[in-house]
Amino acid sequence: MKILITGGTGLIGRELTRVLLLAGHEVVILSRNSQTNPDIPQGVRMLHWDGKTSQGWADGLEGAQAVINMAGENIAGSGFFPKRWTPERKRIIYESRINAGKAIVEAITLVKNKPTVLIQSSAIDYYGPLPDQSIDEDQPAGNDFFSRVCQDWEDSTKSVTSLGVRHVVTRTGVILTARGGALTRLLLPYKLFAGGPFGNGKQVLSWIHMSDVIGAIQFLINDPASSGVYNLTAPNPVTNSQIGKAIAKTLHRPYWLPVPGFIMRLLFGEVATVVLDGQRVIPKRLQESGYIYKFSEINTALGDILNG
Repeated sequence: MKILITGGTGLIGRELTRVLLLAGHEVVILSRNSQTNPDIPQGVRMLHWDGKTSQGWADGLEGAQAVINMAGENIAGSGFFPKRWTPERKRIIYESRINAGKAIVEAITLVKNKPTVLIQSSAIDYYGPLPDQSIDEDQPAGNDFFSRVCQDWEDSTKSVTSLGVRHVVTRTGVILTARGGALTRLLLPYKLFAGGPFGNGKQVLSWIHMSDVIGAIQFLINDPASSGVYNLTAPNPVTNSQIGKAIAKTLHRPYWLPVPGFIMRLLFGEVATVVLDGQRVIPKRLQESGYIYKFSEINTALGDILNG
């Protein structure tokens, strides 16, 4: 199968590309930097794009059975510590997603042989901070900044259904992997023997192991009955305190030093809400569709990542 990926050099994209190649698929990645990338395996076709239009790459879509759109500026920035959401950062975060989605639709309109399915990335931030209830795919959208971004991000490619393309939205939770992302930031205090809860520690973390992110995307590509929205989270969310204690146990480190919420908000501003507010998101539709999780419990997931 030929699969075209935008955002293929990102956290999910790199691992997804590796797994797809091992499975014998042809992978085409759109990148604003189409030069040789050490993180991308050999055998991948890299095409340059501007992230805004189909100019110069639309023919690379011809013959692709699946498109996976994950393009978008990292909400936390590229450094170890999250960047503040200044008005300019908010503009970049928003436009990088919406423009990419419009370009994908434009390209699908142009090619003669349309893909069968488009997997559109999103995030559980769609629902906004709802700490006191369980959330499935029927929950309406929130009204904070990144909720609105997610709504428009999902809608940016929705019109492909009128072209006969199956449209699947993946609202992904906090990804746990040994190769970067949120877990790298969570681990540092414990490695320094200074781990503890963020804020009151009661906020819920809706996590998912990277293996299940990749497995779920493959499942949704191959299942012709799958369409609409799917939460990509493990079936058993945990609190910040629970994951902290699990990390401490796995690394044989103490769990004792809290980081007050007001300090995090003072240092990082609005972006700190991603860590401090929490959501209990349940993957109702993914489980109903028959997907079998590799890692559904936090202790086994962390054991695989940290001791694997």
